[in-house]
Amino acid sequence: MPLPAESAGGLPVVVTRPLQQAQAFADAVRQRGREAVVFPLLQIAPVEDAGTLRATLSRLQEFALVVFVSPNAIDAAFAHLDDWPSELPIGIVGEGSRLALCAHGVQASNTTLYGPQRADKMDSEELLKSLPLEQLRGRRALIVRGQSGRDFLSEALQQHGVMVEHLTAYRRLAPVLDAQTRPQLLDLLDGGADWVITSSEALRNLLELARLAGGEERVVKLQRQRIFVSHHRIAENAREQGFVQVIQTGSGDERLLAALAASAT
Repeated sequence: MPLPAESAGGLPVVVTRPLQQAQAFADAVRQRGREAVVFPLLQIAPVEDAGTLRATLSRLQEFALVVFVSPNAIDAAFAHLDDWPSELPIGIVGEGSRLALCAHGVQASNTTLYGPQRADKMDSEELLKSLPLEQLRGRRALIVRGQSGRDFLSEALQQHGVMVEHLTAYRRLAPVLDAQTRPQLLDLLDGGADWVITSSEALRNLLELARLAGGEERVVKLQRQRIFVSHHRIAENAREQGFVQVIQTGSGDERLLAALAASAT
């Protein structure tokens, strides 16, 4: 059942991003008068052997385009780079990636950046529309990602005659329940919360953790709580998984924060 409007503002906001990105967003939530709880649903770990990562990054001159699938991909790659060759264009999907590049000194003023033009639909499909595909035909593109990822962009680029290489820059691991996280999760499930979910993988991990922590009863409680998602694909997955209060905000922290603020009134 939907929560009464007067009680919604008192619910904690659960920030489920990897710890590397969670704290800044949690601070922004608190600045807007909401309680924030950091509960990462993905753990970011370095690759077990960084040799391939370093070797590939040493031959960036072979590529006509490098696509970073996430801020984590950017941070993992730039940990092995002294600087970025300004003549090499970069493709990104979301606002978080733009900010991550900026933190490493790369921005539109010194590097060609391609990204989705629609603020309400930041995904690989929209990135593809912004790329100069004719210029890339017959050339090489590098996609920097975690240990796996969606194949849409790779397949689409190959269909346009672009040779695609993948580079694993980090690993995504599911969190584990322990003596600290299990009671914390049960408190959130039993007391109610607003969940910020920014990937379908995180959503799957949340459902599995709820099931492990408290069985199907806690899963049902979770499905009745509100989740705030940044993308229509995550929203579709959430509804398919039985969530009844799915709020799709669009990409970018400001849209998520605005939706959380509006939900508290």
